[in-house]
Amino acid sequence: MWGQIIMIEDLIKEMFSLADSEQAKILQGFFKTGVGEYGEGDVFLGIKVPVQRKFAQKYSGLNFLSIQKLLNSKVHEHRLVGLLILLEKFKKGSETDKGTVFNLYLKNTHKINNWDLVDLTAPNIVGEFLFEKERKIIYDLARSKNLWEKRIAMISTFYFIRKEDFDDALMIAEMLLNDEHDLIHKAVGWMLREVGKKDVEVLEKFLKFHYKKMPRTMLRYAIEKFEEGKRKMYLRGEI
Repeated sequence: MWGQIIMIEDLIKEMFSLADSEQAKILQGFFKTGVGEYGEGDVFLGIKVPVQRKFAQKYSGLNFLSIQKLLNSKVHEHRLVGLLILLEKFKKGSETDKGTVFNLYLKNTHKINNWDLVDLTAPNIVGEFLFEKERKIIYDLARSKNLWEKRIAMISTFYFIRKEDFDDALMIAEMLLNDEHDLIHKAVGWMLREVGKKDVEVLEKFLKFHYKKMPRTMLRYAIEKFEEGKRKMYLRGEI
């Protein structure tokens, strides 16, 4: 896999051949690329994610220098394909390879700058790599002033949650309770909901102490799977 000669020029040419200007306009609105929005200035080709996954599989032999070039690109799909290639390398690689991917990922957090880029890769690169290791780095990311590093911290815990390991998810959720950004509210609420899917008692214990001060969006996400009556009681502050 590692020695296979794959050319970045071939990938970029093939991606450009599938560019869809109408779809690109839709995506630029969906991912908030306007002035002052979180994705300001991001450029889209208009290629859907399933197609990008196929590119990542086809070009998984791309070397790390070429992947870095993709991550440096102003084109959103270039960055996502680069990250998905890293994910392919992580899944198939040795422990040393996984460490290389992990380190390159963390080196490029400022390029992992939209929610899809985070959500599609953080759990199974950052979360999986750290599962049986010391996890201080995700707390450092959670304390960052950078929106995307905070989201990486929270979403990385999805891997732990799947393994019924909830402590880090709950602690990072608590750290981010007062964050001002809607994308963090959604990320925290989503991970809390996932905790609840595994163990609703753990979620309700957390909510008992925090739900009245949680941002509304965060709370709605966290209790989405509750039956309607209980959900309304939480929203009215009557639990």
